[in-house]
Amino acid sequence: MAGPAAEGTMRGGATTPLFRPGRLGGEEAGPLYLRLQALIRAGIAEGRLRTNDALPAERELAAQLGVSRVTVRKALRGLVDEGVLRQRHGSGTYVGRPAERIRQPLSRLTSFTEDMTASGHVPGTRWLDRSSGPATAEEAELLGIAPGAAVTRLTRLRLVDGDPVAIERAIVPATAIPDPAKVGTSLYDALASAGMQPVRAVQRLAAVSLGESEARLLEAAPGSAAVAIERIAYLPGGSVVECTRSHYRGDACDFVAELSLSPNGAGTDAGPASPTHQTSQG
Repeated sequence: MAGPAAEGTMRGGATTPLFRPGRLGGEEAGPLYLRLQALIRAGIAEGRLRTNDALPAERELAAQLGVSRVTVRKALRGLVDEGVLRQRHGSGTYVGRPAERIRQPLSRLTSFTEDMTASGHVPGTRWLDRSSGPATAEEAELLGIAPGAAVTRLTRLRLVDGDPVAIERAIVPATAIPDPAKVGTSLYDALASAGMQPVRAVQRLAAVSLGESEARLLEAAPGSAAVAIERIAYLPGGSVVECTRSHYRGDACDFVAELSLSPNGAGTDAGPASPTHQTSQG
């Protein structure tokens, strides 16, 4: 639950507004938006702003400090991108949790639940869709099946320690999982139970901005930085068993690939990769 709007309560019971005219210093301190960012960081460091405290609305903050809303918006957006603040669509701006980013292997096929548990986090899933139907032309091409063949669609909001970090949209041939309800916390566990466990996958990553619907689910501001991942997983015989497209909050994950020199010294081989809140799929 979000805390009250920040008032700047100090030790000893005295209360002085954190946001008031004159608090941003003179021009020698740099651009106004950077001074506002520094003020908010100082308020967090001093304990005057705590995790989940709500900041005043942009208009109110601008009036309290005697600056433009453009300045306030630029300052807040920068802190949101850094993960210092979080914006919830239609709700407001809040102090974020102390940064602890998740790590995800990029060259190991593991499940989200397995990775989060192994790294000491509590994984969670909120189902958005579990359904079956005929494959669209795009789905058929991705899975290498005939258009109109039955597929299972699985869309989940992934949580880490209660916070939303990713939206995953998976499609699998219905021959692998005919009943979507059979998928619990892990898609890969369900595939393994069906004797259809993938043995390799190809992932593509891209930097994107969150649209309004994704931002609302991830409790982020529309336009916030995100990482889009497409994973296509294969069975031993080479047929596709899964295609998952995900959007990870940019302030929640680091993707790190470990590289090693090949035996002949002519190149590198990717080793285990990890972000900080480990991210994986399945």
